[in-house]
Amino acid sequence: MNKLYPSAAHALEGLVEDGMTLAVGGFGLCGIPEALIAALRDSGKKNLTAISNNAGVDGFGLGLLLETRQISKMISSYVGENKEFERQYLAGELQLEFTPQGTLAEKLRAGGAGIPAFYTRTGYGTLVAEGKETRQFNGEWYVMEESLTADIALVKAWKADKAGNLLFRKTARNFNPLAAMAGKVCVVEVEEIVETGELDPDQIHLPGIYVQRIVHNPSPEKRIEKRTVRS
Repeated sequence: MNKLYPSAAHALEGLVEDGMTLAVGGFGLCGIPEALIAALRDSGKKNLTAISNNAGVDGFGLGLLLETRQISKMISSYVGENKEFERQYLAGELQLEFTPQGTLAEKLRAGGAGIPAFYTRTGYGTLVAEGKETRQFNGEWYVMEESLTADIALVKAWKADKAGNLLFRKTARNFNPLAAMAGKVCVVEVEEIVETGELDPDQIHLPGIYVQRIVHNPSPEKRIEKRTVRS
């Protein structure tokens, strides 16, 4: 099975439709699948639900899809760096399912593992728990959280072999493996592609069984979200 595609647009061809749910890797601007996000914008697909730790920034990352009004709902844990996100949400133009960060990670992991729901203490007694089942274990109250799955996962990795086995670089791993596991179809953009068998099996972060399509993006833009220097 050939998993390599000549461009991000070709990799999304035949996959994306209006109204789909997407799991998108990244944390802030670290490890985001920028080429795939740009191709998704250019596809013009609308009414999308995006599961992502955050929504990028104005003009970059998922912020591109907010500007074009292609995202109708975000399932996120942090939304504080995007003014267009804030404007749309406060105006009632964008739905938000606000989820604690660790809970969001576990919801994706559980979805990928076929676990429909789990209990967590996080959020009990707060707005996060409203409308959700609660239960007591060993004298402590827990909130039941349903897992998350997506029609498509968009993922960024550092290196892949042609079978789709992935290596992530340092903190750019973040939500990417979890998003990949939760997607029914996973499309990954990588900086380097090697022949199958060249990667040390003990070093692989995500097995190729989770990856269906690969795009080579050798020179991604690596922005610094908040540059801090001495005066």
